[in-house]
Amino acid sequence: MKVIARIHTEFPEKFGIPRQSGLAPTRGTVVFESPYRNPDALRGIEGFSHIWLLWEFSEAVRGAWSPTVRPPRLGGNTRMGVFATRSPFRPNPVGLSAVKLVAVRQDKQYGTVLEVEGADLMDGTPIYDIKPYLPFADSVPLATGGFADPVREKRLAVVLPDECAAVFTPAQEETLREVLAQDPRPSYQEDADRVYGMAFAGRTVRFRVAGDILTVCEVE
Repeated sequence: MKVIARIHTEFPEKFGIPRQSGLAPTRGTVVFESPYRNPDALRGIEGFSHIWLLWEFSEAVRGAWSPTVRPPRLGGNTRMGVFATRSPFRPNPVGLSAVKLVAVRQDKQYGTVLEVEGADLMDGTPIYDIKPYLPFADSVPLATGGFADPVREKRLAVVLPDECAAVFTPAQEETLREVLAQDPRPSYQEDADRVYGMAFAGRTVRFRVAGDILTVCEVE
């Protein structure tokens, strides 16, 4: 398997990244490795609204694997089969994400790059392959979600301080609000006095959660 590209996002750490692709308007830039910067390899891609990214869980590579894992959204104590989850801890650490293709542009240094939205990848994540998303084949409206169906995403009311408008662009502020509303904490952590820190867009965002309200305390 060859790394064909890397994606650059506003998330330098795993904590805070949306749990699935498409859940927040996170932006990313796919930059191809030098052997794959041939524009012919992307001929026709601009006609697709969405693409699939096949990538490596580069921060979860392990020598051993377990047949069961504990999905955080089930409280962190219930074990499920690894192949029945999207856990990063797999025999082969491969991830799959459907993202919106926002633009195909030319960069003076890196050649043709892809601007995408809805990525759930950490900054610098290696990408193995890119494929077009085909609505007639890839969308299954009557599909069921197994044990994940009853697990509703808990949304929080987010209170941002005025300083956010001074350090983040409107698009970054929108993304930050959406990411925080989905509650980036592990589901088993409910300490209202605990201050959490999340790296985002070159800053550290510190916040507390009390009930259904998340309040950003500080932006460093």
